[in-house]
Amino acid sequence: MLCTACPFECEVDRSIERGKCRASDRIEVSIARLHHWEEPPISGSQGSGTVFFSHCNLRCRFCQNYEISQLGRGREVTDEQLLGMMYRLQDQGAHNINLVSPTQYTDQLVPILERAELHVPVVWNSNGYEKVDRVRRLEGLVQVFLPDLKYHSDELARRCSGAPAYFSHASAAVAEMKRQTGTNRYRDDGTILAGVIVRHLVLPGQVEDSIRVLDWIAKELGNDTSVSLMAQYYPCHRARELDGMNRRLTAAEYERVRKSFLKLGFEEGHTQDLSSAKKDYTPDFEQPAS
Repeated sequence: MLCTACPFECEVDRSIERGKCRASDRIEVSIARLHHWEEPPISGSQGSGTVFFSHCNLRCRFCQNYEISQLGRGREVTDEQLLGMMYRLQDQGAHNINLVSPTQYTDQLVPILERAELHVPVVWNSNGYEKVDRVRRLEGLVQVFLPDLKYHSDELARRCSGAPAYFSHASAAVAEMKRQTGTNRYRDDGTILAGVIVRHLVLPGQVEDSIRVLDWIAKELGNDTSVSLMAQYYPCHRARELDGMNRRLTAAEYERVRKSFLKLGFEEGHTQDLSSAKKDYTPDFEQPAS
């Protein structure tokens, strides 16, 4: 079958060659374990049951997970092995099963999720560069969407991530996610049961682009949409190849975006201290998938 899983629509037979994402037709996993550094409604007190998939359909030059997203660190797993990972994480007390960078495996994951016998929510933790028809296939299988909305500017998206028409595709995908889940629902302990949390990483020198992203969310999705406004950028991987990206975010830059967030009247969201911009919060990908 020729792959059309994401907006690139490479139309390659992944059983014999690899497209933009560099993934084959067999699912690969880097690590699967409890993770405590997601947003509070995701991690809670016991951790999120994260499954980090190898490869990615974007080529972000500043990717903090580049060892798995672009270098492909991980190992092939069968459907049964992947289900076993999910069940073990659930048994360990995970608040949810958090599928990280799943887009390139959407077609393989749908039948697995249809079989999964889980009593915790499934989180779809993606870069946002998805096709609406694939997101529709997740309805009823995924309870929580945790997408990035990285850029408003197409030029910035091409330069940083090699993603043509990023905002057009990602905004449509995120709108479909919001349609499916509606207003966020939470347990008594504050962990999320269903809904959408839109992530946006503020980049150095790109304050106006961040403000345009927030403005779109408020106008098109509503200011009741939960937004995670991240300050954790630090130059890594190939970031030094990008003009102006060889530095961390300044407090003044982040504060301007935060003030816009408040002015737009968002009722729910999460912010970060600039101290989060360090490798300590990046998972150790040397640990194999369990």
